[in-house]
Amino acid sequence: MEDSKRGFEEEEAFVEYGKVELKCSVNGIRAEKPKNLVIGFDLFRPWMLVITTMMVLLWLVALQLASMGKNIGSTAVKFDPPPYFPPPRAYNNEGYLMVTCNGGLNQMRAGICDMVAIARFLNLTLVVPELDETSFWHDNSQFKDIWDVDYFIKSLADEVRIIKHLPPRLRKQVQRDGLYSMPPVSWSNMSYYYNTVFPRFRKYEVVRFTKTDARLGNNLPVEVQKMRCRVNYEALRFTPAIEEMGKKIISILREKGPFLVLHLRYEMDMLAFSGCTAGCNQTEVEELTRMRYAIPWWKEKEIDPKSRREAGLCPLTPLETAITLRAFSIDPKMQIYIAAGDIYGGNKRLAALKASYPNLVKKETLLSSSDLKPFQNYSNQMAALDYLVSLDSDIFLPTYGGNMAKVVESHRRYLGYRMTISLDRLVLISLIDQYKNGTLKWNEFSQAVKSAHANRMGSPSQRLQFPGEPKLEDYFYTNPQECLPSIVAGKPVKEMG
Repeated sequence: MEDSKRGFEEEEAFVEYGKVELKCSVNGIRAEKPKNLVIGFDLFRPWMLVITTMMVLLWLVALQLASMGKNIGSTAVKFDPPPYFPPPRAYNNEGYLMVTCNGGLNQMRAGICDMVAIARFLNLTLVVPELDETSFWHDNSQFKDIWDVDYFIKSLADEVRIIKHLPPRLRKQVQRDGLYSMPPVSWSNMSYYYNTVFPRFRKYEVVRFTKTDARLGNNLPVEVQKMRCRVNYEALRFTPAIEEMGKKIISILREKGPFLVLHLRYEMDMLAFSGCTAGCNQTEVEELTRMRYAIPWWKEKEIDPKSRREAGLCPLTPLETAITLRAFSIDPKMQIYIAAGDIYGGNKRLAALKASYPNLVKKETLLSSSDLKPFQNYSNQMAALDYLVSLDSDIFLPTYGGNMAKVVESHRRYLGYRMTISLDRLVLISLIDQYKNGTLKWNEFSQAVKSAHANRMGSPSQRLQFPGEPKLEDYFYTNPQECLPSIVAGKPVKEMG
C-alpha cells in the first residue's frame, strides 16, 4: 500500500508539446521555458498546463486502478453477507410460555416448532426451550449447545418475541408462588389452545408445558403450518461448531463420490423399546427384555416379536438391510454412511451388510478422535452431525420410521425432493420372507420391491388425513405439503425424481 501511495506522489511524467517540455508531478507543476518560445505562448501556457496535467493524472490513476483490478479477484477474501434479521413484531404480550421438551433430538426439534407456533398465535413471549435431560440417553445438552440460540431469536423477531430467561420480576414471582405446569393434550388443534389453554396465561401469566411432542395436530390452518415450517427449516440452525464438523464429514465423503446415508436403527435401546429381536440369539433376547422392563415409561411389556415384525413394526436387521439395498440395485461400490449409534452386536452383526457393501463408513471412522471429542459424550450433538450428513446425501434410507426418519425426509422434501426411500416394511418383510423361503426368485423379488416403493422416493404426494384419528394420519413433519412449492391446492404439480 505504501509503495502505491509513493508511486502517486513521486512519479513524474514528461510531455512534449511542440518545443515545450513540461515537467509534471502530483504535488505541483513546473515549466522550463525554452529559448525559442514563440510569441503568444505565455498567454496560452496556463490553460495548457492545467489541461495537460489533468490528462496525465487521469492516465496515471487509470493505470493504477487497472493494476489493482487484476489483483482484486485473486487476492480479496470474499465474505458472506451478514444474515438479515427482520424488525421485531409489535404486539401486546399475553403471557410467558416456558417449555420442557421431551425425547431425542428430532422429537424435541418438532416440539420446538410447535411451541413457537403456539406462542405466535396466542401472542405469548416464548422462553428459550429447555431440553430433556431425563431421557434414556441422559444428555445434558441445552438449546445453546445444539442450536444457534441468538440466530433463533433474531430470525423470528417479526413473528414472536423469544427471550433467554424470564424477567427478574417473574422469576421472583415463580420462586414465591411456584410455577404452573401442564402437559397440553396431544394432537390438539388451535381451538384447544385458544379456548382451554389461553385463559391459564391470563390467570398465571407464566405457564410451563411439560410435554412438547405431538402437541399439535397434523392438519391445521395454513398460516400455522407455514409458521412451523419456518422454524424448522430456517430458524433452527445448528451451532457453528456442529455445522463446521458436519461439513467436514460431507467433504470427506464427497471427495470419494456419491454416498447413501443409512439410518440403521438396530441399536440396543431401539430393539428393547420396540420388543424386536429378529437376528438376535437367546442371550441377547433376554438382555433386551430385561432392559425393557427396567425402563418405567416403556409401558408395553408383553410383546410378541414375531407378530410385531410381520406387521412391519420392527427396524430391519443388518442382513435384511443388505438384501433390501441390493433389491433396489444400489451400486455395491457406493459409500454407505451409517447414521446411528452403536449397532447391537457390533461388527459381527454388521458382517452381512459389509459383505455386500464394503464401503461402509460412519463418523467415527471418518473423523479423528480429537475431531469428535467435543461431541462424543452428547448423544443429541452426535445425532445433529448425522442429521447434517443425512440432508446432503444422494440417497437417504431409514430402516425404521422414527422421528429422525420423518424429520429428515421432510427437510429433504423442502430442499427439493431429494431422494428418500421410505420403506413399506409391512410389504417389504413379506417379500423378504418369500425370497428367503424360495417362493420368489431374485429378479421377481427385486422387481416387486421396486414396484412397491415407486411412489415412496420422496417425490410430491398428498398427506393422508383421517379426521379424529391423528395417529393413523401421515405425520405433518414427514410431508409438510403446505410449505412445498410443488404442491398447489393439495395436489402435486408434477412428479420429481
